[in-house]
Amino acid sequence: MKENFKILTEFIKDMSSETPNVQSYLFVKDNISKYHLNIDIASKPLKNQLIEVSTTLKFEDKESNEKKSHFEITYVSIVKVDEEVKKEELKKILLCDVQNKIYPNLEKIFLNLLHNSGFPEVKFNKKIDFNNFYNQQSK
Repeated sequence: MKENFKILTEFIKDMSSETPNVQSYLFVKDNISKYHLNIDIASKPLKNQLIEVSTTLKFEDKESNEKKSHFEITYVSIVKVDEEVKKEELKKILLCDVQNKIYPNLEKIFLNLLHNSGFPEVKFNKKIDFNNFYNQQSK
């Protein structure tokens, strides 16, 4: 099946790793297994069938601890969609198809950020199922 979109470029729009002090770092190092990966996908139409897709990953502690670190990346993809793409197809392209293409690289960049921030043991064992993500958003 022919793809009805093309990713023209990808880049890191914003990346952040914040650990306020040594005490926070030591606390987080012992508790990082409690952190959760969250994803947010937003899109903004540009001109000439181009769409800016922003994929934001946050790795954060859901509990309200005083001592915590903050990790976040916003990764942008500029996507050109074919003119015959219908509106209902577009959502699947942006939430699922584009994400399946960019996510391996995005995950690698984000893990490098975490590892270089002093947390080399962090791994994401559960892969994100973007088909499921799309189906949940479509309900």
